[in-house]
Amino acid sequence: MDLPLFPLNTVLFPGCVLDLQIFEARYLDMIGRCMKQGSGFGVVCLLEGREAGDGGVRHAALGCEAVVVDFNQQSNGLLGIRVQGRRRFRVAASHVEPDQLIVGEVEFLKEHREEPLSSDEDDLVALLHALAEHPMVESLNMIDRESRHGTEDTQQSLANKLAYLLPFLDDDKLKLLALDDPRERLDAIQDLLDELQGELFE
Repeated sequence: MDLPLFPLNTVLFPGCVLDLQIFEARYLDMIGRCMKQGSGFGVVCLLEGREAGDGGVRHAALGCEAVVVDFNQQSNGLLGIRVQGRRRFRVAASHVEPDQLIVGEVEFLKEHREEPLSSDEDDLVALLHALAEHPMVESLNMIDRESRHGTEDTQQSLANKLAYLLPFLDDDKLKLLALDDPRERLDAIQDLLDELQGELFE
């Protein structure tokens, strides 16, 4: 199916929340259409070029569909929106519309069945809880109060939130996004954390 694409300097994951300020006409029109139709758009990581540019950008072939869950008029006059990641997709082809909006022909990727967490993930759950105390993370309302006090998420949700919130390189986040199995994603996250810790103590 065709999906309008929004190249950004971030990698969005399903179930995760992103706040955006919209000021370019092409994206204002896109958001207006999405809200009227109840549809989403694709967030793809920007590899070359600028977020606010003339469409001459290079973006990742893997992305995440985003749906608008809230909006407001900000004090600077710009439209502020909050979006939530929904489905992963792969871009088969793309073209640039006359207004410079990029539209991709995308294929949505199948997700594994949700699996409950086990004691093996306790350390990663504790890390997510620690991240939840950060003011910037707390403002996203992405980790609910119940989750912080013991009612935990599935492997898929835990993996997505950690991959999104932890300060990994975009290349590493794209590799995590490409993994279909949440158990593999959690293992890869642990490997990246071990690498970071090793670099700190070198």
